[in-house]
Order: sequence, then C-alpha cells, then structure tokens
Amino acid sequence: MSMSRRGFIAALSASSLSLSAAGCGSSGGGGGNKVRFGYIADYNGASLLAIADERGLWKKHGVSASYKVFVNGPIQIQALGTDNLDYGYIGPGAMWLPASGRSKIVAIDTLTYADRVIAKPGITSITGLKGKKVGVPEGTSGEMVLHLALQKAGMSMSDIKKVAMEPATVVSAFSSGQIDGAGIWYPLIDTIKQKVPGLVEVAGTQEIGGDFPTAFVAGAKVAPATNEKVVKVLQEANDWRAAHPKESIALAAKLLKVPQDKVASDAGHVKQMTTADLVAKTKDGTVAKWLDGMSDFFVGTGQLKKAPAANSFYAADVYAKAAE
Repeated sequence: MSMSRRGFIAALSASSLSLSAAGCGSSGGGGGNKVRFGYIADYNGASLLAIADERGLWKKHGVSASYKVFVNGPIQIQALGTDNLDYGYIGPGAMWLPASGRSKIVAIDTLTYADRVIAKPGITSITGLKGKKVGVPEGTSGEMVLHLALQKAGMSMSDIKKVAMEPATVVSAFSSGQIDGAGIWYPLIDTIKQKVPGLVEVAGTQEIGGDFPTAFVAGAKVAPATNEKVVKVLQEANDWRAAHPKESIALAAKLLKVPQDKVASDAGHVKQMTTADLVAKTKDGTVAKWLDGMSDFFVGTGQLKKAPAANSFYAADVYAKAAE
C-alpha cells in the first residue's frame, strides 16, 4: 500500500506549512555549504542537531545548516523530492520511502522502541479493537506497529476501522474519545496520558521484537562532498551524545523548547550506538540486515513491490569513509 492520494496531498500541504511557519533554528556559518535540515520534534530527531549547534560542529566542517521541524518522516521525504529540503530524519515506519528510491539514507541514528498501539480504558488487548475506530498517521511507524500488532494477533487492517489522521489529530481525537485506539509513538503518548491517564498500551515494538532503525536521509541533488561533511557532523555529534547523555537531553530539550524530563522519558525508548559500532555494523552487514527486515515487512504490507538491496538506498560507503 503506497501513500494514498489524500495522504500525498496532505503531506505536500503540511510540508509547505512546515517550511514557512515551523519553528526553526540555524547553525553558525562556516562560509561553505548551506544545507536545509528537517527533523521530528523528539529526542531521536533533534538531539544530534542540537549538539552540532552547541558544539560548533557545522562550522568546524565547513557547513552552514538551517533546521525546520516536521510532524513525521513522509512529509520530509516529500520536501526532499520537491527540493525544499536537503536532509531529513525518519523513523522506521518511513523506511519504505528510501527503499522505494525517494531518498537515500546517509546515516543510521538509533534503534527505537517508542511505538505503541494504545486503546481507551476498558480495552485490554489488540483483539479488543476489532471493529473499533483506530487512528493512525499513514506511512509512519504508528502504522507499522499497528500492522505488526495485528499480524501477531492473527488479525489484519480489515478487522478494524482504520482512520488516517495526522499525529497531532491522533492526540486530540483519542483524548476526546473520537477514536477507540491508535498506532502512535512516544513522546506523543506521554501527552495523551495527561488527558487519558487510564489508556492501555495493548502492543508495542519492544514486545513484538525486531530491530527498528531511525535514520538521516539526503535528497538526490545533494553533492557527494556535502554528504560526507554532513555525515562527519552527525558522527561527531553522535559520539558526544553517547559520552554525555544528560547534557544531550538538556540540549535537545532546549531546541525542542520542552521540559528535560519529557525528553529523558523519550530517550529511554531508544538504543544508542557509537559511530565505531555503527561503522562495524555497516561493514559486517548488520545494518543491511536491519534494512532488509524493514523492506521485507513493507513488501508484506504492500508499500513496496519487492525488497531492494540495502546498498541501493543506504550509502554505506559514505558513512564508513566519513568515519576515517
């Protein structure tokens, strides 16, 4: 199942809105390449950018970067395709987009286990959502975890009443009782819990099992030399984050303009790796195995016709070279 026409139009509209009105930040100039970087307002999406700014890494590597916040990965892929963005951040639910050739992964960020299927009080299992309204942002990890949970229970999307909606709408619709369940992720679930403290997490990626990578992606028009510089920045920021977890949470909270405890809770749902570890996992085929697993899943959902070779959409050579 590819992104619907309605979803495509909505994504373009939201992309334009994000580019013109979203909260922005920018790095100190280095007199070199200028890049436009998208991110999602969570720990995974924001922490490396916040560190790169604070540590002067863009300037160090001759790059000037501006940031724009988006609500999900697919919208950033749309912006990359229309040349309104150079780089973006995506979660596992959007991995079908680079796999289909609409962008290229230049760096793996983390493994995330933040996605859940939630239900209103009184529903205690995924089977309890049969015939019920379930909100989900299409093409995202929220839809991914919903697919996985239904499959594990011997069910399919046809067993529920799926309601496609944007992440923010999921929050408001669940909180007001307009939907019975949702496929969504932290930290948005923390926001929902404040309004519906008795909600039930009926499934999650941690329990389902598997490896769910997050990643940074580049548009087709970005020069190879710029890719290498940007990846160097991300790698250096990644290692600083690994060595300074508390400080990294504080910097991400500052960029996101939210309390540190919320960012800390969000960070608790991810597995971080050093650059050396990611290089080793790139060279020994582990990263390719993660991406192959995601592609196989998306073939099963119909979002991909066939599973492509991981090296066709992950610039493994760029990542390894940048770390030298």
